[in-house]
Amino acid sequence: MRQRLGRILILGLAWAFLAVPVSLLAFANSSESTNIASHDAVVSPTFDGYATLDLGPYLPNLRYPTGYALGADVRLGKTNLSSYEALIQRYAVIGSQPEGEIAKLRSALSAMAVDSAVTGALIGLLGPAALVALGRRRREELFHHLTPRRVGYVGLAGVVVAVAVLQPWSRRGDESRLQGEDWVSVADELPDVPVPEEAERLEIESGLMTTGTKRLAESAFDSYRRSVAFYEKVVAATPELADQLHRPGDDETVALLVSDRHDNIGMDAVARAIADQGGATMLLDAGDDTSTGSPWEAFSLDSLHQAFRDYDHLFAVAGNHDNGDFVPTYLDDLGFTTFEGELVDGPDDIRLLGSDDPRSSGLGSWRDEVGLSFGDHAERVADDACAYDEDGERVSTLLVHDANTGRDALARGCVDLVVGGHIHAQLGPTRVVGENGRAGYTYTNGTTGGAAYAVAIGSKLRRDAQVTLVTYRAGRPVGLQPVTVRTVGDFVVGPYTELDLGDEAAEALPGPETTNDPSGDESP
Repeated sequence: MRQRLGRILILGLAWAFLAVPVSLLAFANSSESTNIASHDAVVSPTFDGYATLDLGPYLPNLRYPTGYALGADVRLGKTNLSSYEALIQRYAVIGSQPEGEIAKLRSALSAMAVDSAVTGALIGLLGPAALVALGRRRREELFHHLTPRRVGYVGLAGVVVAVAVLQPWSRRGDESRLQGEDWVSVADELPDVPVPEEAERLEIESGLMTTGTKRLAESAFDSYRRSVAFYEKVVAATPELADQLHRPGDDETVALLVSDRHDNIGMDAVARAIADQGGATMLLDAGDDTSTGSPWEAFSLDSLHQAFRDYDHLFAVAGNHDNGDFVPTYLDDLGFTTFEGELVDGPDDIRLLGSDDPRSSGLGSWRDEVGLSFGDHAERVADDACAYDEDGERVSTLLVHDANTGRDALARGCVDLVVGGHIHAQLGPTRVVGENGRAGYTYTNGTTGGAAYAVAIGSKLRRDAQVTLVTYRAGRPVGLQPVTVRTVGDFVVGPYTELDLGDEAAEALPGPETTNDPSGDESP
């Protein structure tokens, strides 16, 4: 047993002798392309304890202490840019809600660490494999001839080879010819600019500060302060909603409906706080999380995921502004349930059917078909919903971007509830009795991002923002309650509307009618 343990120890040491340095070397030289702060970015690990943002040759770099020995170098690349002022405002908003970007950076470093460890572990197997291949007799012969002098000769030879390869006498990499780095605190570099307390540990590379960059920094800090103050005030006020919101029973499940966020990540913490007050445990995202559907807007999707990361049930469709495949693919990678024309089982027997907006690239299970009109798409959705209804699997909620997508399904009496957004205004809930005598409701949520057209980023709301609490019992929707955040930072809580899903034919309850043209390309 002692000999066996000794052999295992020797083999383990041989493995570690290769695995540990290879893993560290691989990690130190690894990098990962991702999207950080609305930029294409390359992330590399460092061991200086700082997260450093390389802003290019014309703007000073920034760094912030991580509190650990491990740091990161983030080289920012291209981004969508209308003006430097707009970019700085975007930075300020992202900086006021940084949790999503921090989580992404940690995830990138963790992925590189795991990949490096796996690489090192596999290469490390060469050590024990070589010992085993030599055989016991040959190993004893080799170890018998090992002497301190011979080990010293081998070490010296290794140093000579390393020096010959690195050539430290070469002036090709003479750093004395380069402009050195000189890091100073932002407060010291910008003495006339009020620096928020959270940014006091932020350091900036001196030497590239100009009057223009100082003005940009002052604008960024001003937008940051106003954004933090506005949304923190709104979040802090959400406990006042407790007595105004419907309290779900033990047999009820509540979902939070959001739509048309248009990159306004400031509202994510507010939406989550309202969800907590209303007892919500699942998220329904009706699309238009972005303004263009471009990869630079990944920060918006990361922020939404971070706000609801502990939810087991996240459902999302793409809106017309979530143009292309990026948004649904990215949400799917984050763990959201996206839809491909098939029924999805939610919690507590809730059945959901969803469809991306046909004015984006996604057309559900007909994604590869071209030339489908909005009406054709609505008919296809109705066909699917009614097929499930006939099979005894009635759709509890049809999640779409524009509620008009579900008009045919409601007219045929195949769904309980259609929810969407798109027009940036609340419509409904409106009761519709289908041709089969079964009732359903259509409801349109306002813009959760407080967006004017497709723009919502700012230090405060551009217009009133809205979320809606949807209550389910026994797998079917039984109530809706909207909550609106006004531009002044207070709340307007709508009444809790009970949904009458009786199957008998009846007159539709009075309510506003949808006036937007479902076939047009123009949209909010």
